[in-house]
Amino acid sequence: MPAAEDWLARAGAAVAATAIGASVHQVGRVESIGDGVALVSGLADARLEELLHFAGGQAGFVQTLDHDAIGCVLLDDADGVKAGDLVTGTREVVRVPVGEALLGRVIDPLGRPLDGGAAIRPARFDPVERPAPAIIDRDLVTQPVQTGILVVDAMFALGRGQRELILGDRATGKTALAVDTIINQRSSDMVCVYVAIGQKSSSVARVIDQVRRHGAPERCIFVVASPAAAPGLQWVAPFAAFTIAEYFRDRGGHALVVLDDLTKHAATHREIALLTGQPPGREAYPGDVFYLHSRLLERAAKLSPERGGGSLTALPVAETDAGNLSAYIPTNLISITDGQIVLDARLFAEGQKPAVDAGTSVSRVGGKTQARELRDATGTIRLDYAQFLELEMFTRFGEQPEPRVKAQIERGRRLRALLGQPQFQPLRVADQVALALALNAGVFDAAPVAEIGEVRAALPAWLDAQAAGLVRQVEAGGRLDEAQRAELVATVGRLPRNATGAAA
Repeated sequence: MPAAEDWLARAGAAVAATAIGASVHQVGRVESIGDGVALVSGLADARLEELLHFAGGQAGFVQTLDHDAIGCVLLDDADGVKAGDLVTGTREVVRVPVGEALLGRVIDPLGRPLDGGAAIRPARFDPVERPAPAIIDRDLVTQPVQTGILVVDAMFALGRGQRELILGDRATGKTALAVDTIINQRSSDMVCVYVAIGQKSSSVARVIDQVRRHGAPERCIFVVASPAAAPGLQWVAPFAAFTIAEYFRDRGGHALVVLDDLTKHAATHREIALLTGQPPGREAYPGDVFYLHSRLLERAAKLSPERGGGSLTALPVAETDAGNLSAYIPTNLISITDGQIVLDARLFAEGQKPAVDAGTSVSRVGGKTQARELRDATGTIRLDYAQFLELEMFTRFGEQPEPRVKAQIERGRRLRALLGQPQFQPLRVADQVALALALNAGVFDAAPVAEIGEVRAALPAWLDAQAAGLVRQVEAGGRLDEAQRAELVATVGRLPRNATGAAA
């Protein structure tokens, strides 16, 4: 029997063993059941989020407390649950298995294996709802999370312990950006937890396959709550993922959680709220939907040295409708997180991938976490890119720019080409520094824009062959002097390009 099911069975057995001495208020009955939510009467001593055990073996947790009934959200299929069935309290809360035994596994939010592997024997079971670290237990966010994506690392740097929202319309590359970040951790010490909330099974399978082919799956955990799963499992999924990641953070390690996506989680919360009779508010969401996600994302933090110095970084994903950033759920999440990476549908349709909108994206931690050499090399890149976009738009009206402005526009087009990056091709810090320095030095000014992507793809191997010492120095966090920067620029300039742009 899988570990999570074993834990649920033990909870039910404990209740049954004490049923003889239980008061009448500790045993209730199902009044009605539908859509994964049961209304239960008779449990006057029940508490919010308490785990309840049904006669047929199903489990659920208390979501609402009314004077005459309890709203219980089932964690299993409702098949077999009917009005009149006995329900008993457990005096327990929903727990999830944690520990290194979960690494490399695909599980549901209760820790039950979905990959056909052996039962998981975890270190322990922790509650899915845990308090966020206190302010005194936190430290400054100063260590970088390298995504390997030039447009993100150069303009919107992420730090360990940060919460950065990935926002955009449907099918604009939100999941691809998050998966690339996971893949790039193959050379870091971060444990990655990917949680799929209501995502199509084919999409989740594709993500898992991509990480297994390109990343380090032995340091990844996949938590999957499919659209066919009980609403309770979809609701619990992000909280369970945070609990799993907190095990590594609290032991001094570093973890990254990708929540894909919180828009569907909010919709599940709304469905449960309406079924349990909670009053609807804006867009029919209950009034506590902001608190729901704030108490979740506040658990992401960089701990102080006294607490072990571990970190938990969160990359929540949210979907917009026609680019509307002022909708209810996006504005809630923007106000909770430490910045947002906005993906634009128009840029995506034009072939700019990742389709990051530099004007509306922001990181409120930013350069404080960047590698020093990368920060020096890309210090003005966002301003340069914004000026280029304005100049390019101006010249579309037929104005003939002066030579200086024309040169600035041409360099801006090469910058835009550099910022475009195919999936599964992450860049090291040294590669990003070399590209930024070479662009600023005018190395690419004479190169056709179409060749820029080929240069970027060939550069890592060329640098390893021609400037291995400089690469090691930058990757180790060292600084380059002017002579070394000039040598790095010259190395990029010597990169041979044939008809395909590959290095010789």
